[in-house]
Amino acid sequence: MNKLLKKSIIFFTLFVAMFAWALKSNVQAATPIEMYDNVWRLINSKYVDQTNNEQNWHKWRHKYDNVIKTDEDAYVAIDTMVASLNDPYTKFLNPKEFQEETSSIKGSLKGIGIQIGVKDGKLMVIAPIEDTPAEKAGLLADDEILSIDGKSTKGITVDKAADQIRGEEGTQVTLLIKRKNMEPKEYTITRAEIEIKSVTQKVPTKMEVPEDICYIRLSSFISRNAAKEVADIINNNEGKKAFIIDLRSNPGGLLSNAIYISDMFLNGGAIVSTVDRDGYKETQKATSGVLTTKPLVVLLNKGSASASEIFSGAMKDNKRAVLVGTQSFGKGLVQEINKLPNNAGINITIQKYLTPNGTDIHKKGITPDVVVELTDDEVKNKDDVQLKKAIEVAQSLERKNYVVSK
Repeated sequence: MNKLLKKSIIFFTLFVAMFAWALKSNVQAATPIEMYDNVWRLINSKYVDQTNNEQNWHKWRHKYDNVIKTDEDAYVAIDTMVASLNDPYTKFLNPKEFQEETSSIKGSLKGIGIQIGVKDGKLMVIAPIEDTPAEKAGLLADDEILSIDGKSTKGITVDKAADQIRGEEGTQVTLLIKRKNMEPKEYTITRAEIEIKSVTQKVPTKMEVPEDICYIRLSSFISRNAAKEVADIINNNEGKKAFIIDLRSNPGGLLSNAIYISDMFLNGGAIVSTVDRDGYKETQKATSGVLTTKPLVVLLNKGSASASEIFSGAMKDNKRAVLVGTQSFGKGLVQEINKLPNNAGINITIQKYLTPNGTDIHKKGITPDVVVELTDDEVKNKDDVQLKKAIEVAQSLERKNYVVSK
């Protein structure tokens, strides 16, 4: 069997298996109290921190037994209980929010097109999604959201903020944005149906990429189609002398996608290790054979998070690629999506991950091999000095007869 075809089949099997692992069904509960208890038990058995933020977790189990009467009561009680973990990534999803999350995995959602997170107690834009109302309005990674439709975001959770930002197509939301070294500014943005375009070869600036270099813009790892789209581009560009993968402002997505795409470039070796609440460490390794042995450059910035950092860490530690840009976001945690009764859900942080060299990048990020800052003036003038440097590095690697590390 053709070596590349064989590896593609292995990739596909891994992708399906990992996606099935990520989405768990826990629909045994029937009443609102049983649903609350179901969430308590899931967190008690799966949450990565056995101390549950150094608290007596058992105090929550029967705290609302005499209060919960309806599903809405259960939702409020679950939100309160989950908030005590002080983990912005472990969150309850009501039926509407769960539908939107599963829709985003399928490749579409409604809203303005931003990934948000809480960092140092502040609600931040991790990254705007490419070609969405948020990006067109001018929102940038690392923007702080001070208010949503006039309501302060102080102390807000990620899920509550997302619920306020989402809305029907054609309606508007106003965000008060604070950007570094600038006065706060209001942005009124019209919501739309967001089609998640994970992969494109369109260069985001007016500059041109040399004919012998293949440019791949990967804006998200969340779509289940992302890995196949990357594989198709690689296989259709075998004649190129080098590849550039642009992960700037890529907020992450499915762990399976990060593993699958890393495997395309690695001839064996570790991709990522995950560590659960019991300290059990499991290492995902690349299979033998690669889709390309050509030089690889990866572009990063402060909006590159989660799965972007898994891929970048695998490429850096295996000396498979040169990383160019600025420090990444620093999200080193893995969540499991659990389906609950009445189409609700709970995302639970079940593991932390380490790069192949054992580095924990949570709240630290990954440092590029070649640091290149992008100024506001350069963004305004569409002078992409980071991409220019990536092209320069790719051409340099080509001249040095770069060979894939084994």
